[in-house]
Amino acid sequence: MSYTVTIEPSKHSFQVQENESVLDAALRQGLILPYSCRGGTCGTCAGKIVEGDVRYPHGRPEALSETEEAIGQALFCQAQPTGDLVIEVREVRDAGDIRPRRLPCRVEAIEDLAHDVRRLWLRPPGNDRLQFLAGQYIDILLQGQRRRGFSLANAPHDDELLELHVRRVDGGEFTGHVFEALQEKALLRFEGPFGNFFLREDSPRPILLVGGGTGFAPLKSIIEHAFFLGIQRPIHLYWGVRARRDLYLDALPRRWAADHENFRYTPVLSEPLPGDEWDGHIGLVHNIVLQDHPDLSDYDIYMSGPPGMIESARRDFANHGMDPAHLYFDSFDYAADSRPGAEVT
Repeated sequence: MSYTVTIEPSKHSFQVQENESVLDAALRQGLILPYSCRGGTCGTCAGKIVEGDVRYPHGRPEALSETEEAIGQALFCQAQPTGDLVIEVREVRDAGDIRPRRLPCRVEAIEDLAHDVRRLWLRPPGNDRLQFLAGQYIDILLQGQRRRGFSLANAPHDDELLELHVRRVDGGEFTGHVFEALQEKALLRFEGPFGNFFLREDSPRPILLVGGGTGFAPLKSIIEHAFFLGIQRPIHLYWGVRARRDLYLDALPRRWAADHENFRYTPVLSEPLPGDEWDGHIGLVHNIVLQDHPDLSDYDIYMSGPPGMIESARRDFANHGMDPAHLYFDSFDYAADSRPGAEVT
């Protein structure tokens, strides 16, 4: 059995299965409602019931008072419909709809992905979850009001842990700490999410994604989110690195290509090593994009990677019909220790 929930004032509607919360059903169908803890303790997901009724399988949530419940307020991370519903709640449609938060986190796991790339899995405290859009980033907070930014590599629906891809930078204070001293169970603090680099879900245009190095991280989030939403537009990922060893999760996009008919993957090496035995594309990644797509006028283009790659691609893509309004990019740069910034954004 399922019930129809309609959101005011947008008139968006979605189906909720029996014993499913309103929030879980909305997220599953690509409608993002505000949330934080997903456990009924923070009140971020509060809204109003205009028509219909809900039940709480574990009793009235901690963050919902008896008075609030009596006047029609509800916590949608816990509320389960007993019939069709009309609700009034703010929807998250843009980065500005999400307020950045400062949270502690624990390093749940550390994984070596390549000779100079590590994956960190961070766990927020208790039942807390970080709401973000696919492609956004967080700042790791250091002493002296310094910060280092890292893109979130996991998709928004998979938010129990936060996934970061950290490349070692010569002389980098935080990345040096990650590779030389950081241990599982260590505590860190972060703030976020930030950034206007995120998937435009409502666009009808095919998608080109161009990544350089660990610029793969936010593109991974965007791609997995697109698959989760069931987006059927053509999606083509180009990933440029120096040598074969730098394609640190190469098997993953190859599996995506095998599992999804609308997805293509093109890895590109700029300086293959003698032992790479590489028979794929060699050169600058944005030049390979232009070989395959000489007319870019009809595409949404997402780019993330080093500033040099971004600037060269913006210039050359503009000469091949790219509409700047449909270009979204995240330029990875390195931060001097004297100012806030990002070793990897």
